[in-house]
Amino acid sequence: MREQSVQWFVFILLAIVTLAGCSNDASENGSDSGSDVSQELTYATTSDVVGLSPIDTNDSVSSAVIEQVYETLFVRDPKTMEIKPRLAESYETPDETTWVIKLKEGITFHDGTPFNAEAVKYTFDQFMSEERAAPRASLLEPVESVEVRDEYTVVIKTKEPYGPLLAALSHTNASIVSPKADKGGDLNQNPVGTGPFVFEEWVQGSHVTLSKNEDYWQGAPQLEKVTMKVVPEYSTAVSMMQTGEVQFIDAIPTEQLPRIESLKDVEVQKREGTPVYYLGFNMNKEPFNDINFRKAVSHAIDREAYVKQLNGLGTKNESIIGPKVFGYDKGASDAGYSYDPEKAKQIIEENGFEGQQITLLAANRESYMKMAEIVQAQLSEVGLNVEIETMEWGTFLDTTAEGNFQMTFLGWSNSTADGSELLYPNLHSDNIGSSNRMGYNNSEFDKLVDQSRVTVDQEVRKQKLMEANLMAIKDAVWIPMHHGVVTAAYNKSVKGLQIDPTGQWSLYNVHIE
Repeated sequence: MREQSVQWFVFILLAIVTLAGCSNDASENGSDSGSDVSQELTYATTSDVVGLSPIDTNDSVSSAVIEQVYETLFVRDPKTMEIKPRLAESYETPDETTWVIKLKEGITFHDGTPFNAEAVKYTFDQFMSEERAAPRASLLEPVESVEVRDEYTVVIKTKEPYGPLLAALSHTNASIVSPKADKGGDLNQNPVGTGPFVFEEWVQGSHVTLSKNEDYWQGAPQLEKVTMKVVPEYSTAVSMMQTGEVQFIDAIPTEQLPRIESLKDVEVQKREGTPVYYLGFNMNKEPFNDINFRKAVSHAIDREAYVKQLNGLGTKNESIIGPKVFGYDKGASDAGYSYDPEKAKQIIEENGFEGQQITLLAANRESYMKMAEIVQAQLSEVGLNVEIETMEWGTFLDTTAEGNFQMTFLGWSNSTADGSELLYPNLHSDNIGSSNRMGYNNSEFDKLVDQSRVTVDQEVRKQKLMEANLMAIKDAVWIPMHHGVVTAAYNKSVKGLQIDPTGQWSLYNVHIE
């Protein structure tokens, strides 16, 4: 009995040693590499999403989530910025006002609803509905009708030739939604798209959780779970990245850049981008509707000194249309009112603006707060009495949309990278009361913007955009503080992340090693 016991003991011991050796060999050879690496990514944002419906929102924080859950008919290549089909298969234009779009087949929404021409028509009809009042309805304002030719063919008719249509259809807010989900629920709370990630939950003020779409039409993503975590203080988000609690942050504030770049396990990506950040005036209130007041403010702001403080995360350019946006012309780069505090004081004295009480409204983001503090100090130096009021992001968006402000700081990401889709929504009188938050109303400007939109001749479009841009610069309705350099910081274990010049990113090709 004892001999048998010894034999069994030796047999078991050999088996354990052999299994351990096999396990080590597999690991060393990489045949099972990645199986023990968690494919979970946490992204930190300083603001909560406003909502999760592409039809009903228009802010960059919400778009970051929408981009992962939904998809558009077309998309810009992040490297070349050229437009290519996504949910669309191809398109043709038999005449200047007709776009026939063939759709990809065999795609389903996360709720099992088929993606087809009916879904596209439903989405765009809702997007253009006056009753729904989509914040970015201006993207499809020139569209007369959307018709279903067959299950996978959509025909879009425009009132006039519409040059930026493909750019508009590549915008995140033009993402296609599940008709069933939209009719039966609230997409702002429960988004349903065709994208690589499926919505799990949104705990307001805390986080949004997404999981991989196992049935994604291009193949399931490698990330199993994505958490968008709300971390109100950016410095806290950096600390969380340092400890590994967060793997990805973007929109790096200047003052945090040196700290982030010093972290040994963190990569920083920087790229000249399409966003523009500006100081804007409420044109429905005095004295902000007075061109002399706006000139004085413009002359009082030292944008050169401000941009130097950004440590390479912004460029100075007095043009509203930035260098990475279609319609930009170098001649507009210094067409604004240059820094001249003595000139500012002179205009203030001549027009009786001394001691004018001003409230600068700023969202509670570090970048906007920095702008507000610098502008407050510089306007105080020329004799204006300036206070700063701060608000949480969602409340700020509602307040500015309602026109309850005097002067404020805003940004525009230029997601379509097309000047028409910058000037039309923000400064055309059609959009007063919605996306034209400043209430700018100039019929000559409107005419130029309209002309830039109703031709497919790209050279004519450039010329009209240049003229409209110069007119808005001279009217000083916006004072461009800087044009953005888009940024991202992520743990070195995160592979495949690419940020495009609009500041957008997709997590589809991302994995963790």
